[in-house]
Amino acid sequence: MGAVAAVLGACMSMAPLPELAASVAAEGVDPATSTLVIYRLEDERAWISNPDRAATRFTPASTSKIPHTMIAIETGAVTGPDEVFKWDGQKRFLDSWNEDQTFGDAFKRSTVWIFQTVTPRIGPAALHDWLQQFDYGNADVGPADNVTQYWLTGPLAISAEEQVAFLSHLARRTLPLSARTYDLAVPVMVADSGPGWTLYGKTGWKSVEGEPEIGWFVGWLEQTGGEAPGTYAFAFNMDMAEPDSDLPKRKAVVLRALSDLGALPAAN
Repeated sequence: MGAVAAVLGACMSMAPLPELAASVAAEGVDPATSTLVIYRLEDERAWISNPDRAATRFTPASTSKIPHTMIAIETGAVTGPDEVFKWDGQKRFLDSWNEDQTFGDAFKRSTVWIFQTVTPRIGPAALHDWLQQFDYGNADVGPADNVTQYWLTGPLAISAEEQVAFLSHLARRTLPLSARTYDLAVPVMVADSGPGWTLYGKTGWKSVEGEPEIGWFVGWLEQTGGEAPGTYAFAFNMDMAEPDSDLPKRKAVVLRALSDLGALPAAN
């Protein structure tokens, strides 16, 4: 993953690009307490707001469901996105978590208890090894008794720059995974689509008592037409002082920025 990181690293030395910071601010987010990295795979063009923060690692929260889904299918910890997990009857944070559902449903709903069922099946040593192969941040899963928490409360941490490097390889299918894993896992990650384009991604919300709340949206866009066709890997994170109003801004910022760059149609 060195080539992607090198390109992004070179961009980090530049001043923040005004047009990207403007896109962030237009959605009511302070560019000083957030960062957005967008990287077009075809020509290695990168756009970055707040380069210092883009190189800073944060707990990935549910954005880690992207590598976890790939690892779970590759290792056989789950049979695929259609494997059903039976609800144990315990009421949890969201109503959508409180029912039987498939592994694919769990990705889209961020159903934490299902991923907390799956990670012990893989085991901390294997998880660390896979995350290390992916160059996924610090790849630190902590001690064995933290195997259901390490992506929620730490020690796993990753920067926006590192997210984009990882996602670029996922979009290119150059991670050390089987064709079967890609074919089963990638369709689960579709977040939105329209004529000639498909957006893959995952939101995340790091919420630990006594620590700043961090919101994420990461993924990639495949655009085959329009004003600026190409494949765009992206990662956005922000401080969230008011989660109720800030959570929708995670995806809104990215969509606006991609639209402003001509990669997506302008919002109506």
